Amino acid sequence: MRHTLEPGDDTLHGHFSPDLAPVLTVDPGDTVTYRTLDCWWSAGPYQGGPHRDRPRAPQYQPDCGHALTGPVAVRGARAGQTLEVRVDAIVPATWGTTVAGGWPSAFNERYGVDEGEGVVHAWELDPVRMVGRNQHGHTVTLRPFMGVLGMPPAEPGRHSTIPPRPCGGNLDCKELTAGSTLLLPIPVDGALFSVGDGHAAQGDGEIGGTAIECPMDEVTLTFDVRDDFPVTGPVARTADAWLTLGVGATVDDAVFMALDSMLTLVQRSYGVSRPDAVALASVAVDVRVTQIVNQTVGAHAVLRHGAVR
Repeated sequence: MRHTLEPGDDTLHGHFSPDLAPVLTVDPGDTVTYRTLDCWWSAGPYQGGPHRDRPRAPQYQPDCGHALTGPVAVRGARAGQTLEVRVDAIVPATWGTTVAGGWPSAFNERYGVDEGEGVVHAWELDPVRMVGRNQHGHTVTLRPFMGVLGMPPAEPGRHSTIPPRPCGGNLDCKELTAGSTLLLPIPVDGALFSVGDGHAAQGDGEIGGTAIECPMDEVTLTFDVRDDFPVTGPVARTADAWLTLGVGATVDDAVFMALDSMLTLVQRSYGVSRPDAVALASVAVDVRVTQIVNQTVGAHAVLRHGAVR
């Protein structure tokens, strides 16, 4: 069955919480098509002036994080199972924004851009040609994906949308484009999945703190629940690779979480011992920094299909 969710009073929220009631309950195998706002709850394209003064959707509250749509419950999903999220389609709107510098943060201080107004790049997006152009005439190829895909931690109360977690959230992994499948450990019964933070393009690391942040005119996801593929953190299958994602207080912590999952995947895929998995991974697996700007940093390990035969 196919369902549709639009951003509105009932569906928009700016935090994760196991206490949020689902706005939609679907069966495993169902597909949901969303429309999403940009991360800042913007009411329209940037029109100049201080970016902090941009007009926002009426549902915005000062304590909100990313604008998320949902949550969606999956019937029969239980904590400890694996949620499978297939990304069927992602279509960006025709505008987006990148902000850099002008606020205090560990990375801005190291770049020397923590003071002053910073800069705003306003992008015109062509979702047919998949090209973005900013007001300075720079053009980039679009590769849209959703920055936030995830579920709330099991602990009651409100949880920030900023840090990524083993159950997903603000992963900011640019490989999760249309055609990929994300596997997440389910922390709460029903799953309570939310999506938001559309990115038209981003580099690994998201080094300035923002990508081309944009609304999405279409985000189509298909959900399933699996008992045959246990995971302890995010795992993804793309058109050309397996990815395992790690999060942590440091890049080292994130890398070793990603590698722990990757070694388990290699053992499962090839029927080898842990030491053999380490040997094969040392030859065939790449490690990348996913993002360094979300309080908790991220890394992902990549095993190309066919790299080990």
